[in-house]
Amino acid sequence: MSAIRKAILLAGGRGKRLGAFTAHTPKPMLEVAGAPIIAHLLEALAQAGIERAIVVTGYLGEQIEEFCRRFERERGELAITTVRQPVLDGTGGAMLAAAACIEAEESFVFGWGDVLMDHEFYRRFIMQASTLDYDLLLAVNRVKDPYAGAAVYVDAEMRVERLVEKPPPGASTTNWNNAGLFASNAAFIEYVRRLKPSPRGELELPAAISAMIEDCRIVRAVELRGFWSDVGTPEDLAAARKLFKPSTDPR
Repeated sequence: MSAIRKAILLAGGRGKRLGAFTAHTPKPMLEVAGAPIIAHLLEALAQAGIERAIVVTGYLGEQIEEFCRRFERERGELAITTVRQPVLDGTGGAMLAAAACIEAEESFVFGWGDVLMDHEFYRRFIMQASTLDYDLLLAVNRVKDPYAGAAVYVDAEMRVERLVEKPPPGASTTNWNNAGLFASNAAFIEYVRRLKPSPRGELELPAAISAMIEDCRIVRAVELRGFWSDVGTPEDLAAARKLFKPSTDPR
């Protein structure tokens, strides 16, 4: 793998579980530690050596788009392209909206635009993504029970054997959770193009990852250490506002 310089942030979702918090504000624009969540993500990517970010927007997307223009103008070190997801049909649809920005054979990182983690992890993850052999690399974090996210089953060498999205509470025999940060290349886009709507009517990226595993593609996991939150509920938001400490001021 060569050095990775491009990232995609999928930031179009509604954040329904946050209720009134996202009634007039998209989830990535909720403030934590003095700045919007997406500001922390863009700052962490820039610190990690990313030169161009593609931000996919949807719900109340104009707020994110305006913020990205201001961030790029004021900070300068990170070029930002915003792409509007035409239909909010899941993370797979968001990735397809960004597909035109990916060159053939180009490696890139991608992730959810509403997940907070220690800035230093981005640097370590992108460094490993630039050196390891894989078709897809994903970050995982340890939790008591991954029922709220996706259970990730790995072998002794951290090669992913199975991914189970939203397993029933208590059903998982792994403590690894999909942390929402990935690296791959244009070949992954082809798996996304093959997606069929899930029972929820959405195109879901975990299904594309599972298809790669079934095809015996090399899918590896990297452990995330330190702070992590998907800020999915009002309780998560309160905890993030109390505990998250960015390494630099992203404003």
